[in-house]
Amino acid sequence: MKQNLHTHCQFCDGKDTVEELVRTALDKGFDSLGFSSHGYAHPLDACSLDDEREAAYIYSVLEARARYGDRLKIWLGIEEDLTGRIYADPAFDYVIASVHFIPVPDGQWKAVDYSPELTREMIQTDFQGDFLAYARAYYNELKKIAHRPEADIVGHLDLLMKYNEGEALHPFDDPAYLDLAMEAIDELIAADKIFEINTGAMSRGYRSEPYPQALLLKYIQTHGGKICITSDCHARDNLDCGFDIARNRAKAAGFDQVMVLTEQGFVPDSLWD
Repeated sequence: MKQNLHTHCQFCDGKDTVEELVRTALDKGFDSLGFSSHGYAHPLDACSLDDEREAAYIYSVLEARARYGDRLKIWLGIEEDLTGRIYADPAFDYVIASVHFIPVPDGQWKAVDYSPELTREMIQTDFQGDFLAYARAYYNELKKIAHRPEADIVGHLDLLMKYNEGEALHPFDDPAYLDLAMEAIDELIAADKIFEINTGAMSRGYRSEPYPQALLLKYIQTHGGKICITSDCHARDNLDCGFDIARNRAKAAGFDQVMVLTEQGFVPDSLWD
């Protein structure tokens, strides 16, 4: 099955309309498409849905489902930020839970993924150059997803490494860093969450490989975790960006299947078909 469940449109920070994305999915041979606009997380995330745009978003996706449902399965989802609203509404078919903001020592909340400059400044100024303190703050937030029963998918597991291409911030294989990430992974696996292999940073030129990094992906596999493949699409041309790379990464890590959303809920789909 060709499916993407992490898709942003013009109702949040995506570039395209629901209609444009649906037509692109049809052109690219998708079996199903899930929309996942950023749920209400004001004032930290000005691009996230407010009440008016949330209502319009739901209407637009459901209207597209009514018009295109005989050609493409369309799912209504939401990307829930840990700092924002909890989306347990049965109107949503699934929930992606993500950490975009972390608390810094002075009590403020700051974004980990706005720009390389702001991320470096936060590490140097707020965490006194201690990358592990920065990573600890991030993974402590990520663990909270384990206690969100509405959350189906963990969004971009190691988003804090978005700007770490060429290990510009910190070595990926530092044992102390890996311990922090793996501790969070253990809790999320125990809560039966699905981890996405997310190619979003690849399409925007920040990373040459998907989230999560290969060592963490292998750890998920060896500890019985489940995965799905998403593009975190913000522009329709990237709807299936890096899917072949993601599938090959999953196979290399030892996975035989990925989870896909169906009328029966999330079910496994073979990587080898």
